[in-house]
Amino acid sequence: MRMTLLRLSRAATAGLVAAAALTAAAHTAEAADTLGSAAAGQGRYFGTAVAANHLGETDYAATLNREFNSATPENEMKWDATEPSRGTFTFTAADQVVNHARSQGMDVRGHTLVWHSQLPSWVGGLGAAELRTAMNGHINGVMGRYKGRIHSWDVVNEAFQDGGSGARRSSPFQDKLGDGFIEEAFRTARAADPAAKLCYNDYNTDGVNAKSTAVYTMVKDFKSRGVPIDCVGFQGHFNSASPVPSDFRANLQRFADLGVDVQITELDIEGSGTAQADSYADVVEACLAVDRCTGITVWGVTDKYSWRSGGTPLLFDGDYDEKPAYDAVLTALGGDGGGDPGNGTASCTATYSRTADWNSGYNGQVTITAGSEPIGSWTTTVTFTSPQQVQATWNATTAWAGGGNVMTARPSWNGTLAAGASTSFGFTVAKNGSDAVPAVGACTAS
Repeated sequence: MRMTLLRLSRAATAGLVAAAALTAAAHTAEAADTLGSAAAGQGRYFGTAVAANHLGETDYAATLNREFNSATPENEMKWDATEPSRGTFTFTAADQVVNHARSQGMDVRGHTLVWHSQLPSWVGGLGAAELRTAMNGHINGVMGRYKGRIHSWDVVNEAFQDGGSGARRSSPFQDKLGDGFIEEAFRTARAADPAAKLCYNDYNTDGVNAKSTAVYTMVKDFKSRGVPIDCVGFQGHFNSASPVPSDFRANLQRFADLGVDVQITELDIEGSGTAQADSYADVVEACLAVDRCTGITVWGVTDKYSWRSGGTPLLFDGDYDEKPAYDAVLTALGGDGGGDPGNGTASCTATYSRTADWNSGYNGQVTITAGSEPIGSWTTTVTFTSPQQVQATWNATTAWAGGGNVMTARPSWNGTLAAGASTSFGFTVAKNGSDAVPAVGACTAS
């Protein structure tokens, strides 16, 4: 595997800075020279599917940790993995992915709760009443396990047929519970974790066609009736016979116009060289052109473990070398593939203050101030002392690590700042007997 000094330096993590005087010093931003950092500079995530059984491979884990800021369990959260016997849940593999991702400051997408495939045999044998109970019990059991730790959930996956009918796919849920099972699943999911984003996910919906229009009609209906849906996932499995459609961006935009986020959730593009690189760039540019396109997930780290490995569809080859497609994606994201990290001019400071205080808790605020150059995004960490617990946050997108004590904060809407301008985010903390001051880490700008 190629591992240059530059790449090793990219993998290094900044130490936390104690905030004894309730302020953090200014820190010069590292260049946006990885997929995750470049995407963060655009107010988005760049993630990958993660297989628990590969985390012990040094090159796999190093590439994952260096390049991505979001992780989706590849198979570990599917029904056959989490509830192989009715009412008996197994989370060992899923926990491994979630814990690894969060220890690296990554967000986690949950995949998937209700799907016709990878179902244990006992599910299909249930009658309607028992199936409804089992579906809701499965949603509550899995989401309950990870409540507060999952950014977005694929609540229902691939519920529509291919082809020109726009009809629902035959499945135990559709056949026995009817069209209402999708709405019921979303309502159950909202109650299970009110803070998580709830997504519908499907394939062959990337362009405007009968299938995507059927999904569009469902989402429009849900939004009009207050059914809780926050996002729609477009899988993005492309090859020469099924290329990136010319109306991909327009299709993403029409869904975004309904008031939902859109995400590319399982991207892989078969091919090699310039043609593959251009297709990847097209996808990234389409996402960046749609304000509510919040992120991109590629379906795997390396070609050798891809479910389509013969088509070499990912950004890293079997030796974990970067392919031309990697360079095209990094460039499309506005990243910097060369130079020495740390020599950029974008910088910011993070300063902390306590804005309210009472016996059992307090409100804290971190003010982000741009340096002498405008910035497009910022990231900082806030470390809390156990047994303090954060009860609410605002004006930031957060991820947790360090056993739940280290919060990584990124902008939710307030990333772009003029030179010298400021913004802030805040949080409410339960003291639980500790009045310790949180420590604010390096402010990284891009």
